[in-house]
Amino acid sequence: MSHTLDADAVRAWCALALDALGRAREEIDAINVYPVADGDTGTNLYLTVESAARAVDDVFHGHATTAPVSPPAFPDTVRAMAHGALIGARGNSGTILAQLLRGMAEILTADPGTSPGTDDAERLRRALRRAVESAYEGVARPVEGTVLTVAAAAADGAANAPGDAAAVARAAYESARTALAATPAQLEVLGRAGVVDAGGLGLVEVLGALTRALAGETAQQPSHDAAAETQATRAWRTESCPADSGGGAEPSYEVIYLLEADDTAVARLRTRLDALGESLVVVGGDGLWNVHVHVDDAGAAVEAGVEAGRPYRIRITHFGAAQEERTRTRERSQRAVVAVVPGEGLAGLCTEAGATVVAPRPGQQPTGEELVEAIRRAHAREVVLLPNDAELRQTAAAAAEQARAEGVRVALIPTRSAVQGIAALAVHEPGRRFDEDVVAMTAAAGATRYAELAVAERQSWTMAGVCQAGDVLGLIDGDVAVIGAELAATAETVLDRMLAAGGEMVTLVLGAGVPDAVADRLERHVRGGHLAVDTVVYRGGQQSAPLIVGVE
Repeated sequence: MSHTLDADAVRAWCALALDALGRAREEIDAINVYPVADGDTGTNLYLTVESAARAVDDVFHGHATTAPVSPPAFPDTVRAMAHGALIGARGNSGTILAQLLRGMAEILTADPGTSPGTDDAERLRRALRRAVESAYEGVARPVEGTVLTVAAAAADGAANAPGDAAAVARAAYESARTALAATPAQLEVLGRAGVVDAGGLGLVEVLGALTRALAGETAQQPSHDAAAETQATRAWRTESCPADSGGGAEPSYEVIYLLEADDTAVARLRTRLDALGESLVVVGGDGLWNVHVHVDDAGAAVEAGVEAGRPYRIRITHFGAAQEERTRTRERSQRAVVAVVPGEGLAGLCTEAGATVVAPRPGQQPTGEELVEAIRRAHAREVVLLPNDAELRQTAAAAAEQARAEGVRVALIPTRSAVQGIAALAVHEPGRRFDEDVVAMTAAAGATRYAELAVAERQSWTMAGVCQAGDVLGLIDGDVAVIGAELAATAETVLDRMLAAGGEMVTLVLGAGVPDAVADRLERHVRGGHLAVDTVVYRGGQQSAPLIVGVE
């Protein structure tokens, strides 16, 4: 069933695009040969969309505190998506994608009084056309056979498509796929490498996500078509992808920064940066811009930004750094563990065990950039990454890939709960061979079942039945298994169900404000009904859940 082009559809689009780019990220990175063969286009697109999705989620969460029964306004959601992409844009393709989304937002928010559903198809056609126009405006020297060509084809396909918004999105997606397949014949470096344009492939994934969102899908319910489409993209790459683009000398640095400046100053900046380097993309508007350029003189590029306005979030990447890192030795420790943990108590526990800790902000997950920074902060040749949250899997995978490009050997253990991370840390032995250590930690995490006690915020359907606001929910391995009225009693039922399958140790992690009496009661319950099972208690201090349970 087709979905209205409304706030919920925008949120679903962001979530589906993030999921699609997470699955296709390695493939996109592998075919990245233009404009620089630095193998990070997929990762950059993922991080750009991650920022957009996070901004949209923030709008929904903020709105829920004042009007929980209705979604936020459609224009607010679209603006948040575009703004989030702009401030989080990474790399050449990520910056262009941010401008595409901004161009769409100009049309979709042009008349806030128009209710979603009123000629959505025509609004989407015009939004896709404006997206292409704005992207070409942002790129100093447009090149055909790139993401710009794919975007233009999508707009052309949408312009001639009959039907509702879902049909228009499908036509745009199919036209983009056709254009993508033709890119090796349009750009010599792609033809020589035998690959399609990496940024174009990423845009195809984003447009496919829009198609599925308007068809009524969610990220939690991926379709068989989505998997088939991802498989189809792999046919666009040959087996022999060269390590470089085969071109001449490339600039040494990529410089990216956000810039607060007026239009006149930005026009002068474009002229100056265009003379300094290549791959210049300046996108944004209304006083906030994202600047991307490849140069030999990084200082001059930043200085130009200072003269134009106020640059910040400045990122300078040396294109040869990853290769140099693989061949030279730095003063690093041999191995480190990076763990995402909620709550000060758990953070202290993991720090004492030797881990570098990432502490999420209340109600938010860490970004991929925060995970990369933690890996850098660990300053080790080998890093074991423990995300400790099922929803962080794709973000952690992108961070691990970026760290590998910087010369760090990273193993991602897909821990889904803090108690699995604790179990993995308990068997960590830095003196072992890296592979052996990773296997032991993975086995320990996998042998730990986990549960979480939470309080329902509203009435909803669950796998255990209907819950009411204020009910205590017992989630075992991520699914609601028990609904109760009181924390300790519900936890006892959860423990009994988990221990029915056996176990030798129970780990209890108390959240902020949970009295010690709850742990005492649960310890007595375990001793009374399961004589051979030990119990260990930690005061985690997490805000996310009053109680986390592990059974090994």
